[in-house]
Amino acid sequence: MGQRAVVTAGTGGIGLETAMGLAASGLAVTVVGRDAERGARAVERIAAVATGGEPRFVAADLASLGAVRSLAARLAAEGPLKVLVNNVGAMFADRQRTVDGIEATFAVNHLSPYLLTELLLDQLRADGPSRIVNVSSGAIRAAKRSFDAVEPPGGYYAFHWYGRAKLANFVYTLDLAERLRGSGVTVFAADPGGAATDMTNGTMGSPKIVSPPLRLLWPLVRRTFERSTAGLASMAARSSVAAATDASLDGRTGLLIGPEATPVPAFRGSGDPRTVKNVLRLSRRLAPLEERPPSRPGPR
Repeated sequence: MGQRAVVTAGTGGIGLETAMGLAASGLAVTVVGRDAERGARAVERIAAVATGGEPRFVAADLASLGAVRSLAARLAAEGPLKVLVNNVGAMFADRQRTVDGIEATFAVNHLSPYLLTELLLDQLRADGPSRIVNVSSGAIRAAKRSFDAVEPPGGYYAFHWYGRAKLANFVYTLDLAERLRGSGVTVFAADPGGAATDMTNGTMGSPKIVSPPLRLLWPLVRRTFERSTAGLASMAARSSVAAATDASLDGRTGLLIGPEATPVPAFRGSGDPRTVKNVLRLSRRLAPLEERPPSRPGPR
């Protein structure tokens, strides 16, 4: 089968381009997505450029922590894993909750990749040296560093909540890199820099996604968003492909790989000890590694 890589949300956009880049480098790529038809089309495109093992598709709804656990068990049963790219990301125009009752932006953008990564660490160690790549976002710069609860104080503004969830995942990424230092598993964040994708085309055109002060500047903000999401997905995937395969990164860890596919400075404030502590506490409480049994009603 060859050395294996997994790319979540890999059936379209940046994820598909990342999967194609990894397959072209010789990795046997498994893409994860919700739609079997999209998965089949993605596998055809990946196979056309693959130089290693055959690509595969696995269906999973990454908004469900139970589905993430099932996915991890399935991938673990397939043996060693060389590369894990957590590409999944979502921005919701209106506040939503997952089947687990958790605010969807935080669940999809942070808890899902957090839980999948933790559950696959044994497989990643088994085929070391291996790499974990968590896809980040420049939206982090507009995020509140408040993680006492899942939902930040104030109203729901999709762009800011998305950035906050990505910040949580970036904070976790840097902490994980230190935890795994010397283990043979290296950890990177990748900033794609933005591209025209289903997510950006579906949500970035409404002033509802930003806080009221920014709405006063909406024409300027909208132009900024338009410029930042006008690129090709193939270009935006360069950072993830480099983080997963670039030999110049061998032995290095805890780096942010920027849109030009080279290391760039980490986002300001991402290493704040209180922020790290609160993100990890919240993650472990909401997405425990061992699934808790359903709670039983107390005596009446």
